[in-house]
Amino acid sequence: MRQYVPLEGKRILDVGCGLGMYVKRFRDFSEAVYGVDVDLERAAEAGRGLPHICAAAAEALPFPDDCFDVVLLNEVIEHVEDDRRAVREACRVARVGGKVVIFAPNRLYPFETHGIFWRGRYRFGNFPLVNYLPNVLRRRLCPHARAYTGRGLRALFEGLGVKFVVHTQIYPGYDKVVRRRPWLGSLLRRATYALEGTPLKAFGLSHFAVVEKLSAPRSP
Repeated sequence: MRQYVPLEGKRILDVGCGLGMYVKRFRDFSEAVYGVDVDLERAAEAGRGLPHICAAAAEALPFPDDCFDVVLLNEVIEHVEDDRRAVREACRVARVGGKVVIFAPNRLYPFETHGIFWRGRYRFGNFPLVNYLPNVLRRRLCPHARAYTGRGLRALFEGLGVKFVVHTQIYPGYDKVVRRRPWLGSLLRRATYALEGTPLKAFGLSHFAVVEKLSAPRSP
């Protein structure tokens, strides 16, 4: 991310900050780091240890226009009620020349990582080929999380006065595997990171996009 987005001294907003893990890390670069989360309890817990945390939905950010240099939505837009509105809000609060950073599930990744509903029960885990089903079937199995094609992700930004600085796909870091079996985790990381330099990156876990705001969004 820092390859494309300078953080030093910037005014940064983490949308969907949860318990504030990234807010805390961003504070190594800037004191002007803010976080919002729709979950009241998580926002309150994060706020006990960090400044500038509040509860808010991504679709209704409690900030004026043009006030952040960096707006992060890390695995957020797939969960919100209205992903187009959430993206529009991120662009609204970003300054002209500011960056909106998106991580979002890739529809071409062979596994659905958010679990599925099957026969009336939620089943946790990674399920193969769910993302390759037609939309109507995928939504029945996974109504709680979207996954995006590259074209679908870009469509969210149409008419918002932005340009894409970078848009690619990335593979997972296998952090849990690294903690349990460092040698295996390291092997998996080397293998999948190598794929990011090939056409097979299209099947990565997540989209990574950095979008620069050029002008104020047009009225809907």
